[in-house]
Amino acid sequence: MAAASVVPTAYQQGTTAAVPDWLNKGDNAWQMVCAALVGMQGMPGLVILYAGLVKRKWVVNSAFMALYAFAAVMPCWILWAYKMSFGNQLLPFWGKAGLAASQDFLVLQAFLPATKYKNITPAIQPLYPMAVVVFFQYAFAAVTVVLLAGSVLGRMSIKAWVMFVPLWITLSYSVVAFSIWGGGFLFQWGIMDYAGGYVVHLASGAAGFTAAYWVGPRLKEDQEEFQPNNLPLALAGAGILWMGWTGFNGGDPFAANVDSSLAVLNTHICATTSLLVWICWDVVFKKPSVYGAIQGMITGLVCITPAAGLVQGWAALVMGIASGSIPWYTMMCLSNKLQVLQKVDDTLGVLHTHAVAGILGGALTGLFAHPSLSSMFLAVPNSKGAFYGSGGGMQFLKQLLGACFVIGWNVVVTSIILQVIKVITPLRMTEEELKIGDAAVHREEAYAPAGQGQRERPTYNNGNNGAIEMSDPLV
Repeated sequence: MAAASVVPTAYQQGTTAAVPDWLNKGDNAWQMVCAALVGMQGMPGLVILYAGLVKRKWVVNSAFMALYAFAAVMPCWILWAYKMSFGNQLLPFWGKAGLAASQDFLVLQAFLPATKYKNITPAIQPLYPMAVVVFFQYAFAAVTVVLLAGSVLGRMSIKAWVMFVPLWITLSYSVVAFSIWGGGFLFQWGIMDYAGGYVVHLASGAAGFTAAYWVGPRLKEDQEEFQPNNLPLALAGAGILWMGWTGFNGGDPFAANVDSSLAVLNTHICATTSLLVWICWDVVFKKPSVYGAIQGMITGLVCITPAAGLVQGWAALVMGIASGSIPWYTMMCLSNKLQVLQKVDDTLGVLHTHAVAGILGGALTGLFAHPSLSSMFLAVPNSKGAFYGSGGGMQFLKQLLGACFVIGWNVVVTSIILQVIKVITPLRMTEEELKIGDAAVHREEAYAPAGQGQRERPTYNNGNNGAIEMSDPLV
């Protein structure tokens, strides 16, 4: 993903008008719609998805963790994290913190990051205000930390989570975002990550699995019996997540152009193929399930994310087959064989659906990225996958090394953050809270007990000066 950065002083002219000369209304409208779609993936998409997939006693807690994370990212983002992700360089992997909430900054035209290498030139130029880019990128950051929450549902202390979110956004997300999207060393090196296969999904999967290790497992009874409490509700959340991906990938060319159209189509080609392949594997080895279909959908969406506007339709189809097969194997088979996967309680399998699918998508991008499509988007010339001639094999190797950096950074930084928080407050809930769930943690329950939460029964007159209560209550 190419990214917007600090606006040069030379371009501060003409911004006093509501519609300055440089503003493209179509691109501006498209980008704001995409930002809203990405935001809806987190709120209400993932909030609803988590509420439907977890055990009944954890509905409120899971939804609350997602809701809090989505909100907590914003003040961090505008006060320091956006500039750390897309501002001036402090270190090759670290941007300088700064305020991104001033009017003088937000109403000016968005610009791509400056690069120190002469052979790297911007492939695209946003034609709308910085405010749009700041909000668009906020939505990505917020969704990332909400995805991470899926690994620690059902046992992480709310106090610990409250402290974890701003620290992780600052020390982990912003570093990876700057390194790959904001002009950092991986950006300069030519790593391909169209819309966040590494920055969002691999990062959240690696960090989530690490956090699950340090927080510890759920109660044994919860691990053994953790049936979704409301599958139709989960499907509604999954549907919002899926359709929201139209903006997730379609907004990354920063314009309503040919590349954005291709990215949207490829997104849905891969997602549908992956979902169907996952179901086929379920049919062959066990019984098909709604839960499995949702997982297959997610792995397809994640896999295509780093490649959405860089590959042809046939490649998106192949990626869908791969994303419906490899994560299925790691989740359904390998997780029962590898001891490390058995020891770490990753509640919703974020490691498989996001980390594994993210690495897979990044690696396949290094194989299938088409030179002509890459030139429409990437800031690095002659970028191409290994299938398109000499030099492409190096791109594949770069993709793997880039994944190693994202994994390594998140494992180390997430561990440090949690160890610091542990000194201040326990990472886990109390035993009583773990046994009782929402009622003990929040003094709230998602569903009222039988006989409660009902309106008063209506009555009607029987004509003999007597009121008769109707038999069916209005719930």
